[in-house]
Amino acid sequence: MASKDKWSREEHILAFNLYSQIPFGTIHVRNPRIKALATLLDRSIGSVSRKLANFARLDPYLKERGIQGLSHGARGEEEVWNEFAKHPEALAFESERLRAAREGRSVEDVAQIETLDLPPKGRERDAMVRVRVNQGFFRRRVLSVYGFRCCVTGLSIPELLVASHIIPWAKDHENRMNPRNGLCLNSLHDRAFECGLMWIESNFVVRMSPRLRDLGNTPSDAAIWLRGFEGKRLILPRNFQPDPDLLLKHAERSLNLPL
Repeated sequence: MASKDKWSREEHILAFNLYSQIPFGTIHVRNPRIKALATLLDRSIGSVSRKLANFARLDPYLKERGIQGLSHGARGEEEVWNEFAKHPEALAFESERLRAAREGRSVEDVAQIETLDLPPKGRERDAMVRVRVNQGFFRRRVLSVYGFRCCVTGLSIPELLVASHIIPWAKDHENRMNPRNGLCLNSLHDRAFECGLMWIESNFVVRMSPRLRDLGNTPSDAAIWLRGFEGKRLILPRNFQPDPDLLLKHAERSLNLPL
């Protein structure tokens, strides 16, 4: 393997892509995804692992908890980090497009998005692909932040987990890609959250709507299980904890829904 020193912008974006989709505690040379990126970039596993750890030094949510990455890094890391902060949708899509090009696959395939219902080639299809790719990026980022575990129940079956937007995608463009606008929920609690049957107080305590508490004398086992988490505190991630202000907005909307 050839020795390389200076990282290109493209390589920094690809490293950021992976950093955004794996838990901080898994940044080490034994991680198979880091090994795969090293092969893709024709770099050593140690070099890629250090680059991801360098991104951690820029993460304000890790800093708040006294978790530090490596103390020194490159300017390219800061440039990509700041670019994502300013233009998250554009950079997220570019990172997936670059990965697809390196792997010789389509961006739809790499991002694992549904394509059967997409229109024929053209502007409309391109716009829909971009949205779905970014939504997939958001999902993987939120699930990795929570360690692929539902923050209400602790369920850890990836196929049953959803990255829920606290404020919906269509209603808050600024926070579409913000992981602090996300919760990792199982499918049932996700639907309850989306419908306003469940909300999270700003102190991270789960609350259920009276519509779930008043189900008569013979509620189903599923309903009992669903509402059994009333008053429980969220299982919080180490970084990117949900934004209390966004939780409050969702709670206010849920409380104003008709019973």
